[in-house]
Amino acid sequence: MGKLNTIIEKLPSIRGRYTEGPELSRLTWFRVGGPAEVLYKPADLEDLSFFLKHKTKEIPALTIGVGSNLLIRDGGIPGVVVRLQGFNNIVVQGNEIEVGAGVLDRTLALVAQEEGLQNLEFLAGIPGTIGGALRMNAGCYGIEIKDILVSALAVDNQGKIHKLTPEDMGFSYRHCKIPQDWIFVGARFKAKSGDSQEIAARMEKLLTEREDAQPVKSRTGGSTFANPEGYKAWELIDKAGGRGLKIGGAQVSEKHCNFLINTGDATAEDLELLGETIRARVLENSGIDLRWEIVRMGFNKNYEVKAKAA
Repeated sequence: MGKLNTIIEKLPSIRGRYTEGPELSRLTWFRVGGPAEVLYKPADLEDLSFFLKHKTKEIPALTIGVGSNLLIRDGGIPGVVVRLQGFNNIVVQGNEIEVGAGVLDRTLALVAQEEGLQNLEFLAGIPGTIGGALRMNAGCYGIEIKDILVSALAVDNQGKIHKLTPEDMGFSYRHCKIPQDWIFVGARFKAKSGDSQEIAARMEKLLTEREDAQPVKSRTGGSTFANPEGYKAWELIDKAGGRGLKIGGAQVSEKHCNFLINTGDATAEDLELLGETIRARVLENSGIDLRWEIVRMGFNKNYEVKAKAA
């Protein structure tokens, strides 16, 4: 990746913090992956905007949250990895909630419940942060981010701040049309008044169902592939003989076969090869090309990802 001090010297002076070469595996749920060339934690929105405005275009910048649906490759990530740790504001205003992009989805659901606000219960079952939920149009149990969003706040690659409407977001299934190099920093959501105890009961039911159906206590990255229109990814994988399949330290979950698991000593290569092998088997078995829902970042470490023969 080159000399780290060369990169640091080219970066703007900020009030936040730069860290050279930190291992990113400790920041992801899979617990795999190489280092970041530089990790940047902005002090606040103004600091982030300044950084993006003055950073040279030659140095790439990627943003991560808590790494719940992220696979960082073994070679690590060149350039700057931005991590929004200070964007944790939650302000309740009537039936609307303003929230920072660094807030955990589950935390927002709990705050809404305590305030007697409903329709945000589904967020309790989504691992990750609000920033990632906006990017992926996260959802479960029949409701998605697009259904509750009033507006989102994002910073473009020139440091300009944009207030975005749901129409601007261009939501579709597990996707929004906002450029990948824009960074979500906050959002405003709408809710409805409800009974706090009833909301808590619904949330508990959702969490119990999730734990019963998914390997939530394993080292996983959530749903691996998006559901193709008219199909469920797990059923396609199951029919293709993927349940329990292993490559190295990576395994397809026996409980829910749209989840990949690090059984203890998996590398990012193991996990990505396993995912590509599953895709190849499903394509051969059903003619359907599965699309990765897990976000893969970084570069490979002396290997080319190809599906292993069945």
